Amino acid sequence: MEESNKMKDMPVNKLMIQMGIPMILSMALQAVYNIVDSAFVGNMKTGSEAALNALTLVFPVQMLMVAVGIGTGVGTNALLARTLGQGNSKKAAKVAGNSLFLGVIIYVVCLLFGIFGVKAYISSQTTDAEVLEMGVSYLRICCVISFGIIFFSLFEKLLQATGRSLYSTIGQVVGTVVNIILDPIMIYGIGPVPEMGVKGAAYATVIGQIASAVLLLVFQIKLNKEFEHDVKYMKPDAGIIKEIYAIGLPAIIAQALMSIMVYVMNLILKFNPSAQTAYGLFYKVQQFVLFLAFGLRDAITPIIAFAYGMRSKKRIQDGIKYGLIYTVALMILGIAITEIFPGAFATLFNAGQSRAYFISAMRVISLSFLFAGINVAYQGIYQAVNSGMESLVISLLRQLVIILPLAGIFSIFARNGQMGVALIWWAFPITEVIACLVGYVFLKRIRKNKVLK
Repeated sequence: MEESNKMKDMPVNKLMIQMGIPMILSMALQAVYNIVDSAFVGNMKTGSEAALNALTLVFPVQMLMVAVGIGTGVGTNALLARTLGQGNSKKAAKVAGNSLFLGVIIYVVCLLFGIFGVKAYISSQTTDAEVLEMGVSYLRICCVISFGIIFFSLFEKLLQATGRSLYSTIGQVVGTVVNIILDPIMIYGIGPVPEMGVKGAAYATVIGQIASAVLLLVFQIKLNKEFEHDVKYMKPDAGIIKEIYAIGLPAIIAQALMSIMVYVMNLILKFNPSAQTAYGLFYKVQQFVLFLAFGLRDAITPIIAFAYGMRSKKRIQDGIKYGLIYTVALMILGIAITEIFPGAFATLFNAGQSRAYFISAMRVISLSFLFAGINVAYQGIYQAVNSGMESLVISLLRQLVIILPLAGIFSIFARNGQMGVALIWWAFPITEVIACLVGYVFLKRIRKNKVLK
């Protein structure tokens, strides 16, 4: 009741800050661990340049695994919350059980890819033998021991569905800390642990993920008393699985588009391994900035959705206004950091031969953050008022339809070194500006037809 009253009565600007800060911090933490991973690998005694390139190439598959896990979790979260709201605890137990069954299926697919598909995937993006070996070693470990990230994603959403998001954040923090502690120990070899290089980075990652998953499993069993926990509820139910993916599939597609974009960009930049590595490093910095917008979006959506359910035009309008204002403020901060300190980030990663390309990418692509953040906020607004198709269109424009053809065309003129490659980086700001204009048109139409009507 208290949460409901807060959503109904608290001024929207204060409510958005109160809800947004924990979500922003949680998303920032998730992005930081990707940055730290690359920083440790970039400072290896030997082979750091090849290792950074290898991590760039494996990143799309890691993103795809997370996309499927989170998308399945999103569908489970919404269906479980709705079912519990209807007072149907038996169906709720089946929803939770079927999500875990789906987790097993997802893990089996990742395991088979890890055993049979990794080498073909990495070799499609590089001809460098050292990069190929490192990429295969790292990705194989991440896929074969991927059950940690898959089940963490599912348990996280099960806890959030019952209002226990604090515990999912605790699990995420513990996993990140474990990973950061183990990274230098396993990469460089400290104490009795042998030096494992890029394999050590992979093992540190999966151990951190397993630690998070195990902790959330304990929270799930101990705290989620609203429904039963039993293996019998894992028996597949086609109707429930269909309901989960009716909600979760758009989230999987939106996340998977990011993976496809990074993979194709790696192919476009294949002619220049240093530029390829620079893009991979910059993408992790970009993730950090945009994850701030994603965190705020996760506050924008429920606030506007609640107001939309109340049919409160003022609170919907306030949600849109303050959501965009706070997003712009965050993105200006992100642009300032990346424009002022590109050299510091390059030093952190020990970018080596990729340094000049990395700084060039940061200078140009970070100009897109303002428009990218607004696009993320637009998508949160659309989802809140049942306009999922508009949200999907913006995702397609940003990560597929405009960016990849544009980068491909620019790459034709990019064979003459750093200045030529810089032309490819301009595809990002151009794409985000065009998508932002389309998003504004969508927002005007939604305001007219769904808010002010």
